[in-house]
Amino acid sequence: MPALPADLTVPAEIVTPRLRLRRPDPADAEALVAAVNASLPELRAWMTWAQAPMTLEASRENLTGAAERFDSRENLRYHVWNADGTELVGSSGYHALDWRVPKGEIGYWIATAHAGQGYAREVTQALTDLALTDRAAGGLGLRRLEIRCDPANGRSARIPPALGYALDARLVNDDVTADGSGVRDTMIFSRVR
Repeated sequence: MPALPADLTVPAEIVTPRLRLRRPDPADAEALVAAVNASLPELRAWMTWAQAPMTLEASRENLTGAAERFDSRENLRYHVWNADGTELVGSSGYHALDWRVPKGEIGYWIATAHAGQGYAREVTQALTDLALTDRAAGGLGLRRLEIRCDPANGRSARIPPALGYALDARLVNDDVTADGSGVRDTMIFSRVR
């Protein structure tokens, strides 16, 4: 992995008007299991990792690795909590990071019980602002930020254009469906500075 920029500071917590985004912590394993398993019917269509119920052991292992990757700045996953930090609402963050450019990609999911309330858009706006702000001003200083999604996922696909992302491409038959039963297209949206 290329050397990280010396002036890179990444907040362990981001507060939005209604939410708290926090660095993954193995202590959150039970909350993650509850949110994922309650949302499996909806997540299964879009997320390869959501094809079977999550166990507590798998959740702890997942969170330990996610915390390590956050600390090494390889992957900056945040868990999305309600305003008082007592209920896990979903997850988001930056992946496919390349600090040489620098660029990254935002991914997100919201637990079914909290879907349709604008949380994914609120989180994505906060992460976009942080990513595209200069490091000298407290941001990550990314030059390019992407959001990729299956065009059949209408809820997810509405977020990037609403936040000023441009549609760069629609890759036809680019990937397999989350359950592996067929192929799907991928839409690539971006914001640059």
